[in-house]
Amino acid sequence: MDWSAVIERLAALLDEHYLDRDVAAIVAAMLQKRHAAGAYADAADEAALAAAVSADTVATSGDLHLQLRHSVVPLPGDAVVPESGRHPEEVRLAGFGVRRVEVLAGNVGLVELERQFPLSMARDAVAAALRLVAGTDALLLDLRGGGGGEPEMVEFVAAHLVDEPSPLSALVFPRTGERIEWRADPAAVVGPRFGGTKPLWVLIGAATASAGEGLAYDLQQAGRAVLVGGSTAGAAYFDYRYHVTDHLMFSVPSGYPVNPVSGEHWERTGVQPDVEAADAFRSGYRLALEHVLTLGANCHRAATHAQAAATLAGR
Repeated sequence: MDWSAVIERLAALLDEHYLDRDVAAIVAAMLQKRHAAGAYADAADEAALAAAVSADTVATSGDLHLQLRHSVVPLPGDAVVPESGRHPEEVRLAGFGVRRVEVLAGNVGLVELERQFPLSMARDAVAAALRLVAGTDALLLDLRGGGGGEPEMVEFVAAHLVDEPSPLSALVFPRTGERIEWRADPAAVVGPRFGGTKPLWVLIGAATASAGEGLAYDLQQAGRAVLVGGSTAGAAYFDYRYHVTDHLMFSVPSGYPVNPVSGEHWERTGVQPDVEAADAFRSGYRLALEHVLTLGANCHRAATHAQAAATLAGR
């Protein structure tokens, strides 16, 4: 098939929006050269084209966000696709980003977040999950399957884990000079919170990417959490998704985060754990149980203490 119009649209979007002009020119030239050589002619449909183009853009730029994405359902005609093109049914079927929430033996909370979906779509589910573990003595926040998402959800989750308004990584857009500030504000939370004083371990790994990395990095740099596991994907850049066709949108990074403590971000380097562990859950849970044992066994704590001790002994 002839994908000339799509390729030229991608080249124009790169030129107009990509945060690094030199990289934009290199990627655009690559796409045009590959198209002229017939590299995409065998793509039978837009889904196949998206996969082929994305493989080339990521390999050429080293930017995991720079991808042509296919949508099964028709996209709205806005120049910038609202809600990053996520369909409510996709969000529902993904459990609103919450894969697991549990109070483990020893009164240790566990919340596994797989995605940070738009707040307008997933607020209630995420709030319910975090509310369930608000009364636990220690918390494991599992982001090992945590891919991309929205900074507003990062802000919302972090607000449950602090006691005072705390700055998060700002987004800087070098082409326009714009800067967007984010902060975790506990006043935004209705109902009980885990808060900012009890210990928090964040589980990370190679699949932790983008917004998942941002949440882990911000909590680490603020001294709020101990990160357990392995190095993350290294996808820090912030992208908007631009309409290409009714079923194609182009993720073009135009901004990057700047953490208020480190002054840095994690693009390509990944977020590094404080405690390296092949089995992040096992190691994090052990640390949490050891903490629970320090809280004593007096009065109402006797059963929890015994449960934590028995669980730790059996691991």
